[in-house]
This record gives sequence, C-alpha cells and structure tokens, in this order.
Amino acid sequence: MGYVSAVPPPRTEHADAAAEPEAPSGRGGRRSVAVALLLGALGATVVLLASGRVWARGVAAIGGGSLPVTADGRAVTGLPAALAIVGLAALVAVFAVRGRSRLLVSALLALSGLGAGAAALVNADGRRALDAEAARTTADTAAHVAGLTHTAWPYVTAAGGALILLAGLLALRFGSAWPTMGGRYERDGSPRPRKAAVVDPDRPEDLWKALDRGEDPTGPEPTP
Repeated sequence: MGYVSAVPPPRTEHADAAAEPEAPSGRGGRRSVAVALLLGALGATVVLLASGRVWARGVAAIGGGSLPVTADGRAVTGLPAALAIVGLAALVAVFAVRGRSRLLVSALLALSGLGAGAAALVNADGRRALDAEAARTTADTAAHVAGLTHTAWPYVTAAGGALILLAGLLALRFGSAWPTMGGRYERDGSPRPRKAAVVDPDRPEDLWKALDRGEDPTGPEPTP
C-alpha cells in the first residue's frame, strides 16, 4: 500500500517564472514614449499652424459696393494656440517629474488637447470675428458680413488637438514606466570623497601647493 505525501513538491524556478505576471518589456515602454512624443509634438505643430490660417470669409457692404473680409483662427479664438503651447510644456515636463506629479502633468497634457480641439470646433463658424473685422474695416459698428463661407482649417486644428489628447492618454496609461530626464545624474546629497594629491618632496612647487591646501607635505604618503 502506497503513501501520499501531504508536503507539496518544491517549486522550480520555471514554475515561479510562469506564475508571476510578466512585466512590460523595455521595448514596449520606449515605443510608447516615442509615440507620445511624436503625437504631442505633431499635434501642437498642427494646432499652431492651422490657427494662423483663414477660417472664414465673408463680404461686407461698403458704400455702393462690397468688401471681402477674412478671419484667421487667432482672430476667431486664441484658445487653441494657447493650449497647444501649454501642451508642449506639459509634454516636456512629463519627463522631468515622477510619481503623482507625472500623473497630474499627464492629465494637463490630455486636457490641453481636449480643450484645443473643443475650442476649434465650437468657434468654427467665425461669424463674430468677421463682423468685428467688417466693423473695423468699414468704420461702421453696425456692419455685418454676408456670403459667409468656411474653410477646413478649424477642423484641422481640432485634429491637432486630438493628437495632443492621445499623447496625454498615453502618458496617463504608460507614463509611470517612462524614464525621468536626468535621473542618472541626480545626487543623493552625500559628500564625495576627495582624493588626496600626490606630493613629490623633490619638487618645491608641490610642497607649496600642499601647504596652500592646508595639507602636511611631511606627513605619510596617501595610499592609492
């Protein structure tokens, strides 16, 4: 009659490795960093460039004729361009902080993209900016534009904001595993040991330099 042991068999290294969840690979972390940087920089560039383009056109009546009037994105709303600059700053700051601060900066990056895209879509009409331009051009505060037409640049601006938003979402998801800027150069505050200079007793200049440093040139030679 056989006996069954109640003691579980020892676990092998292979079993332990199979039981533990695999950590994300370094290659995957580097890939997410590269994608976030590309999306954030590209999105901010698109927003800044598209905000300077003509968003709306119209015609203002003046005297017996008409005057064409245009309004670019910055005249319609300056919010997308301002938020794109905030997003660029947050994109750089993500790599300068860590822990909860990195989470907050990543959220700021995402909100910057969301705000830039929403502002572009909400103000895509541009009628108010065109009316203001018509009043300034015709010197008539009651002037209004007619024949209002729109371009695709507000929606290009919104697409740039969406890219910044995606960069922020990547930072929120994977940012905790990203490296910190200059982390390898951080000091722990402890004083570094100072290596004593070798004094040659046959050279008077070495003796004078040792005296200037407050060292005793006649003392025992420092061990290497």
